[in-house]
Amino acid sequence: MKSALDNLINADIYGLTDEKYSLGRSNIEVVGLLIDAGIKVIQYREKDKPMREKYTECMAIRELTLAKGVTFIVNDHVDLAMLVGADGVHLGQDDLPVEQVRSLTGGGKLIGLSTHSPQQALAAVKAGADYIGVGPIFATQTKKDVCAPVGLEYLDYVVKNINLPFVAIGGIKERHITLLREHGAKCIAMVTELVGAEDIGGKVSSIRSI
Repeated sequence: MKSALDNLINADIYGLTDEKYSLGRSNIEVVGLLIDAGIKVIQYREKDKPMREKYTECMAIRELTLAKGVTFIVNDHVDLAMLVGADGVHLGQDDLPVEQVRSLTGGGKLIGLSTHSPQQALAAVKAGADYIGVGPIFATQTKKDVCAPVGLEYLDYVVKNINLPFVAIGGIKERHITLLREHGAKCIAMVTELVGAEDIGGKVSSIRSI
């Protein structure tokens, strides 16, 4: 868990899967390209696929991430994360409580929690989350039933008041990077900007140069 957490703490880009936006490429192919580009934290997020298909994909992705020392997070599904030996699970506000997930996993996995307000961030600290998602910063099309954008005000609050690693997320494009860095975001999650790039390696290099 230590190296998995180290990857998260030191990450600049947090990659997520979304096959619908991946230009016909499979999640497994995209993850391979992200890893080749030097991304050290990858979250598997697929809302609509059958669970058996998710399991098969996650097993393949776990092999790829293990071989390269990449932290692998599964969105929502604690059982799936445990079955495939993922490094952690990322929870939403309507998912199982952090404390109960910790008791299920025995403390051996990272637990991330999406937050949208100062109150939720403080609750995440109290519950023992390892890191939080901060957003959606901007409007996003990749997630159904998402709340309204929280903008930069909540990001500023987290930077000043929350002593947990955090990932800025939600509608973030390359053009936003400079602004987010100026507001204190060290790790930035991107979906369509990465998986929807013709040249994923080139896109990652371009983002990192900023």
